[in-house]
Amino acid sequence: MRRVYDDPAPADGARVLVDRVWPRGLRKDAARLDDWARDVAPSTELRTWYQHDPAKFSEFRRRYVAELKAPPGRAGLARLRALAADGPVTLLSATRDIDISQAAVLADLLRAPAS
Repeated sequence: MRRVYDDPAPADGARVLVDRVWPRGLRKDAARLDDWARDVAPSTELRTWYQHDPAKFSEFRRRYVAELKAPPGRAGLARLRALAADGPVTLLSATRDIDISQAAVLADLLRAPAS
């Protein structure tokens, strides 16, 4: 997991943006992405409720994992799992605190066996 604004690193592998909206101030040609996985991003309603409040992270995680069980999220997560099976994947987000973001939740899900 990294911020999308960080320079790519050789060990990044496939670089995948996991935000629903395009990052502010970043030109699309400068992003150096392999994929933009909007279908695995939290819903606008969930993002608005959460607002990256550390006190809400556990509940955010629970609600977000539930969203990922719906068809669009499930398909997007399967695509990320397939990409990760082929080599390193770096999940990117514009959030300031990557450790309490959807990228952190997705990284945990990708590390866990598929259910």
